[in-house]
This record gives sequence, structure tokens and C-alpha cells, in this order.
Amino acid sequence: MVTRSQAFDDLVADTAQRFRNVLGRRWSAVEFAVEDVPPSDPAGWEEAVPLARLWPAQGNLPARIVIYRRPVETAARGGEHVDLVHEVMVEQVALLLGVDPGEVDPDRR
Repeated sequence: MVTRSQAFDDLVADTAQRFRNVLGRRWSAVEFAVEDVPPSDPAGWEEAVPLARLWPAQGNLPARIVIYRRPVETAARGGEHVDLVHEVMVEQVALLLGVDPGEVDPDRR
């Protein structure tokens, strides 16, 4: 039996695989992760609970994109968070690459 948390982790991992071609050789320098909730110290520019955060690569540490499970599930309302996870990850990968989200996902709505 797969828990809701495990199913969400699998969804993020599967979605991350879609960005392999977009990231190219940078793929190995990006780490995707899931945390239940964001830390209690929001960034100064965050006006609401973040759905994800990006930490750029630093020294030997890879860039890290973290998706926050509970805020995504809450924002998705009704439990259909597959599209929201994809959208959030497109935005984070675009931020990492410094490009428009449409370049990461040309089919973006």
C-alpha cells in the first residue's frame, strides 16, 4: 500500500524526469526534493506560503528544487495536484535556467 506522501514523492520524481532533456548536461547538477512544509522563516519576497523553492548551486552543492507537499495539496483543492506539481516544477526549472517557463514547457497553458 502506497501512502499519500509516497505517491506525491513518486509524482515529483516522475515529473522531474520530464525535464531531463531541458536541463541537458546540467541534469546531474540539479537535485529535486519533497518536504512536507516550508521552513517557518519565509523569504522577504514571499507573501504567501510557497509551493516550492529553488536554491542555486553553491560550491560543490548542486542546485536544489524543493516542492512542498502540503501547500501543493491544499492549493490543488480536490486532490488533483498532478497539474499543479507540473506547473510549479516548470516555474522552478525556468527560474534555475533564467528562461521563460514557455521555453521549459512549450505546451504550458
